[in-house]
Amino acid sequence: MRARLVPPIVLLLLLAILQWQLWNGRGSVRDVTQLRTKLADQKEANAKAALTNERLTSEVNDLKDGLEMVEERARAELGMVKPNEVFVQIAH
Repeated sequence: MRARLVPPIVLLLLLAILQWQLWNGRGSVRDVTQLRTKLADQKEANAKAALTNERLTSEVNDLKDGLEMVEERARAELGMVKPNEVFVQIAH
């Protein structure tokens, strides 16, 4: 009678081990959910960085190609004016 109980007990023990691995071990359901969340966050951050990079690339190309952009930046950021020119700033 004892020999008949050993295989079902062993199988139940293996089933319990596999269930524990599924829910708590490496590659578990919880682990996969957390990784998917991190992946979505990283994709969003990458998209924002790509937009910033495109904007900066455009600005660098404008600075390389034309002096108008340099003049505009100097006027806006440094308050520079040309000789015989009056600078008037209007606050909104």
